[in-house]
Order: sequence, then C-alpha cells, then structure tokens
Amino acid sequence: MCQDSVSYDLERSSYISYRHQNCHNQNNLIKNYPINSPSLGNTQQGASTVVLALFVVAILVTAIVGLLFGHKIGYQRGYHSMQTETKQAVITGKEATQELKDLRISNKIATNEAATAKQELEISLANLKELRDNQQALTVENKQVAQLNEIYAELLSEKGGMPLQILGAKIEPLPENAFEYGFDVGMLASDGKAKRLNPTLTLLNNDDFVEVPLDPASYAIEGVARIRGRFTMPSGFKPLQAKLSLKAGGQEVEQLYDWKLGNKVDNMPLSLLDLAEVDESPIEP
Repeated sequence: MCQDSVSYDLERSSYISYRHQNCHNQNNLIKNYPINSPSLGNTQQGASTVVLALFVVAILVTAIVGLLFGHKIGYQRGYHSMQTETKQAVITGKEATQELKDLRISNKIATNEAATAKQELEISLANLKELRDNQQALTVENKQVAQLNEIYAELLSEKGGMPLQILGAKIEPLPENAFEYGFDVGMLASDGKAKRLNPTLTLLNNDDFVEVPLDPASYAIEGVARIRGRFTMPSGFKPLQAKLSLKAGGQEVEQLYDWKLGNKVDNMPLSLLDLAEVDESPIEP
C-alpha cells in the first residue's frame, strides 16, 4: 500500500517523498520481522485456546448454577403448590363427605315423607270411600223418609190436616251480647198445599218490649218449618219473657216463654266472626 501511495503522489511534493521514504523503511522492518513468525502464532493460538476454555467453563458454571437455582425454586414452588393442593383436596374431600351425608339424610327424610304421604293417601282414599258410601246410604234413607212423610201427609190431609203448632223452641247466648233463636213449627193444611207462615218474636219486660227482626220474615210451611236466626240485645234492656206469634193458613198461635239465664256456656267463641253457621238440627222438645 505504501508503494502504491508513493507511485501515485511521486510528482507532487517533497513531503510525499518523505512519506515514501518512511514507508520504505517500514517495509524493511517488516521484512526483517515477519508477522507470521512461528513463536508469535503459537503464543496467540495458546492464548485464544485458554480464553475459549475459560469462556466455555464460565458458560458451563453459569448453566449449572442456573439449573441448580431453577431446580431449587421449582422444587420449592412445586412443594408448596403440592401442599396447597393437598390441603384443598382434603378440604374438598371433607366437604364432599359432608354433602354426601346430608344427601343421605335428605334422601332418608324424603323417603319417610313419601311413605307417610302414601299412607295418608291410602287413609284419605279409604275415608273418602267410606264418606261416599255413607252419603249414598243417607241419600237413600232420606228418599225413603221423604216417601214415608208424603204418605203420612196424605193421610193427615185426608183426616183434616195438622193444626199450626210449635214443636220446639230455644234461645241461646252468644258473644258480644248476641243470642241465637230457633223454633220448629208444624202445620199441614187440609188441602195438602203449602201455606205462608209469618212469625213474630217479641221480648218483654215490665215496662217495655222489643220486637226482634227475623230474617227471613216469612216461611213456606208444608209439614215442618224451621225458624233460625241471631239478634243483638239492645243495650240496657233486660227481658223477662219472650213471645212467639205465628200466623199461617188463617190460624194464629201465641206462646210465652220465661226468660231465664241457663248454665254457663263453656268454650264460647270470643267473637261472632268465630261462630259457625246457624244450627239447622231439629230442636228437642
């Protein structure tokens, strides 16, 4: 390269000549000390081998240390993860066992309830069958009684009928100063036809009287009529007698009853709302 520079710039200046001289001297030195000397090459090659060996050793040591460190960290994480999973598995197993016990108890309860319901259904069906049989028997019996009553009514009508009369009467106390009345009235006209019955109930004392409103105010009577209802006693009024007046088919009947307080009524409801319907059963004389 120095020769090429010198030959290129030879004609320019003395400075260039000076550079050419220096290059020539350097070339001589290079010739005297060649770069590819065997001793220098061996030294450089040995140093390179040592450096390469040290680099490889460093890489191996680093890799081993990294592997050991990673193995330790992985082992610790895996160990802790396994402990956590084991604890969770134990908890889950206990919960599953408890749920299984609860399911068994629930299944047992449901089985018992189903068996009880089945027994109750069988009992209800048996009771229903018995009620149907009793109802059918009562229906037949009522038809037979009605047929017999018709025969008696015809016989009575042929003999002049049955006069208007009171068969039974009652007045019973109720809560809230109320009372329930009941009267059974009998009548059969000679022509065998139903007649219009107009009853009147009056409460009497020494100085005054109170007429009790009846609902309904009139009845059709062809054999027996049952007069039922309830009323509230006026505040401060204390009756001594009750008078029942009846009019039907041109006949009139009056009956006086002494007002007496009977024995104490046990288990009386606290309110009229708690009472059942008016009893339509026949009144015993």
